[in-house]
Order: sequence, then structure tokens, then C-alpha cells
Amino acid sequence: MSSSLPTVYILFLAILVGSAGWFGTPKGPNQTLIRTSILLTLACTYLMWMVTYLAQVHPLESPRLGVQE
Repeated sequence: MSSSLPTVYILFLAILVGSAGWFGTPKGPNQTLIRTSILLTLACTYLMWMVTYLAQVHPLESPRLGVQE
């Protein structure tokens, strides 16, 4: 799995969970706060995972071979 395709799959999963949290939030005075917390948590978690995954799949520096003397 050394492609960027898993990031798209996880994004769709996060969108699915976010929409379930959006429509599953009970009515009440804190509905906006709960929805915001759920969506912000999902967005931050996805971004952290995506940056970590892509940094491992496509490193900025290539591994260097040691110089043998």
C-alpha cells in the first residue's frame, strides 16, 4: 500500500462518520457545540493521520548509503 489512495478511502470514512455525527446529534441547547466538536475532532484526526502516512510513503529525504572507506 505505497500509494496515496488510502488517504482518499479514509477521507470518505471520515466524511461518513462526520455525517452520522451531524444527523445523530440530539436536539438541545448544546447541539451546535456537539456537532462542532465532532467535526473538528474528525478533521484534526484525519489531517494528523494523513500527514503521518504520506510522510512515510513519500519521504522528503531518500535513505543514504553509508560511505565505506
